[in-house]
Amino acid sequence: MELKNVLFAFAITLLAGLATGLGSALAFFAKRTNTKLLSVALGFSAGVMIYVSFVELFSQAKIDLIEQMGQFKGSWITVLSFFGGIVFIGLIDKLVPDFENPHEIHRAEEMKETDLAEKFRKLYRLGFFTAIAIGIHNFPEGLATFMSAIKDPKLGIAIGIAIAIHNIPEGIAVSIPIFYATGSRKKAFVYSFLSGLAEPIGALIGYAILLRFFNEVIFGVVLAGVAGIMVFISLDELLPAAREYGHHHLAAYGLIAGMAVMAVSLLMLI
Repeated sequence: MELKNVLFAFAITLLAGLATGLGSALAFFAKRTNTKLLSVALGFSAGVMIYVSFVELFSQAKIDLIEQMGQFKGSWITVLSFFGGIVFIGLIDKLVPDFENPHEIHRAEEMKETDLAEKFRKLYRLGFFTAIAIGIHNFPEGLATFMSAIKDPKLGIAIGIAIAIHNIPEGIAVSIPIFYATGSRKKAFVYSFLSGLAEPIGALIGYAILLRFFNEVIFGVVLAGVAGIMVFISLDELLPAAREYGHHHLAAYGLIAGMAVMAVSLLMLI
């Protein structure tokens, strides 16, 4: 792998992770959460990730593995790697308690109306553990963005944008309870910012572990696993959150739009 490709992939991953900070800023300066826009955006992000996972990552992984291992073995390894990615991110998700799960995202005004009556210590704890939970989830997301960008820079940009979109409400989930517990915008932003840094850190750790073993077989296994990770995130996190924020039709429209935009983008690269 060329150094410039690695640096580019890391830059994309870093920018996607820092989108949590953008969510924190939006929470402070927006008077109300635009739930319809957020619903469409989350659906769009899911559409991009699902389409890319099945059409590009899974397919490319299967081609690479069949070429290296033969039709029968390569096909089986691709499928096992895909579901291995799902099991991996599913176990991470299972380790996060429900009341601290970053999937349980609230609007800024909801936090203000309902949580201010609670003890500040409870709010602070909620924000702190949400930051930790999001950080845990961002590790495999960082690896997914990083590996995709190394394989195909243009594909990496698309996935990075999709990850960034869904990181914005996660930033809101971290910053709002911290802000109302402490009254400090700076502290709330820092927690949100640090949880986003887990994404590029995940990319670096994954790269460091895989570098010494890297070959076409490992690359194919990782691509298939990344596809599984992104499909799970889309189905378990993005689409439920999109429906929670708005009408389910808006989530579906965003999903279809994301797939369509990604499909056209990939066709233009041919």
